[in-house]
Amino acid sequence: MGSVNDDRLRDGVGMILINNDNKVFVGKRNSVNTKMMSWFLKRPWQMPQGGIEAGENPLEAVMRELREEVGTDNVEMLGETDDWLRYIVPTGLRRKDSKFIGQRQKWFLLKFLGENSDINLNATNHKEFDVWRWMSVGNVIRLAVHFKRSLYVEAFRRFSWYFGNISPRNKEQQNDNQINE
Repeated sequence: MGSVNDDRLRDGVGMILINNDNKVFVGKRNSVNTKMMSWFLKRPWQMPQGGIEAGENPLEAVMRELREEVGTDNVEMLGETDDWLRYIVPTGLRRKDSKFIGQRQKWFLLKFLGENSDINLNATNHKEFDVWRWMSVGNVIRLAVHFKRSLYVEAFRRFSWYFGNISPRNKEQQNDNQINE
């Protein structure tokens, strides 16, 4: 991606949350909460992410976002990226009331230590996701919104010591109907 001034990118965090089967937590964006309403987005699946609030460090933001979006912070931290990954929101999908054109994010690899019943999408009044699933890495990449796919590939690559080599074409042959909820 081209060079962008960091002042046009909101500071944030992203999380790869895995379970005991090495599946990745993803949620489908809440249709009421989605600012990027467009027929072709169809409420994409995404990994938890969020902005860093004033006075927070990235780890504090990750734990807050987990509590807000997933309803629990019962996790073990396995890793953190050394640098920031970036994505740009396409012009027609940007919020009109924001100066930001994308995010620069610190990414974390986290192991979920709880039970599926611990996950509570209604933990706050600001519900991010309508539904959630555990998915294979390949399906996470395949079902992500188009402008975040390369970001997701890069996030998985940063944790290649855990996941192995990841490429956009490294898609597991798995039918969505077989994905656990």
